[in-house]
This record gives sequence, structure tokens and C-alpha cells, in this order.
Amino acid sequence: MTAPSITLTRLDVQRLERLIDSLDDTLPGVIALQTELDRADTLVGHDEVPADVVTMNSRVHCREESSGKDYHLTLVYPKHANADEGKISILAPVGSALLGLKVGQHIDWPAPGGKTLKLTLLEVESQPANGGDFPE
Repeated sequence: MTAPSITLTRLDVQRLERLIDSLDDTLPGVIALQTELDRADTLVGHDEVPADVVTMNSRVHCREESSGKDYHLTLVYPKHANADEGKISILAPVGSALLGLKVGQHIDWPAPGGKTLKLTLLEVESQPANGGDFPE
């Protein structure tokens, strides 16, 4: 599957590049994140990002296509990750894959055991970048 086009905010890119610089650049999560940053089609200011695009600290609603299971996830920096609360690290495979997606787009989510799940982004429930809240 071809990766969908993505839109990122300049603020997210700056912060994520700092994060990458502070980590071992051979870690799979770091490599995946750098790949996502490199393929961004559009960079916008935090006040210009469409409300249906996933930014850092966005809460999203997605559905796994084969099972129909819904997920409510919040995309966070690694220090705030907590799977029990649905807070997914940007360095997790699903985290970097969600960044910059627009409602209606699909991603492949590498699951344990080598299985790949297809997730569809149904809604950006909240997007702090659009509301002026920029936690790091």
C-alpha cells in the first residue's frame, strides 16, 4: 500500500527533529518517524492546520477494518505514553503512521506477531495545535 499524503505543522516538525536528535538514530521508531517527517507533502503553521489532520497531542478515533474494532488514541511524546490511557508514543509504529493523516485516510498498523492491520482515521476528536495548546 502506498503511504497517504500527510500535512505537518512546522512546530511539530521542529520539536520532533529535536527529539530525533536526542535519540539513537538506529532505533526502528526513530527511523520510522524520520521517514514520516521526510515524506510530508505540506508544512503549515500551527494556526493553519486543518481541523481534520492529526498533529501531536491530537485525540483521534480510528477503526481497524477487518475486525471493526474502534480505537480512541492520543498521539503523544514518548515521556507521556501510556497504553492503558490510549496515549500512543510518536515513536510507536502506529504513532508515527498517524502523524499528519487526514480524516478518511488509511494506514497499515504493524501488529504483534507480524500481522498488519488496516486502520481508517474516522475523526480527529481534539487537536491541540488548532486550539493553541502546544504541550511537548
